[in-house]
Amino acid sequence: MPFVNVKIIKGVFSSEEKQEMITRLTDTMVSIEGEAMRQVTWVALEEVESGDWGIGGQCLTTQAVKDLQATPVS
Repeated sequence: MPFVNVKIIKGVFSSEEKQEMITRLTDTMVSIEGEAMRQVTWVALEEVESGDWGIGGQCLTTQAVKDLQATPVS
């Protein structure tokens, strides 16, 4: 039984966005494993408190991620 564990910063994603993540990650795994595995493919989203996660030696906050999401990609 496949188990996909995704860690995200709390407060960044809405309930709808989290549901979309679960659906799309499941669909991705099923595309690799085969449709018979859908019912036994687990996806868990774990929320980490804002500031409890760091990258490059800097704490990453909910606001920092939201700011990054709003940044246009050129």
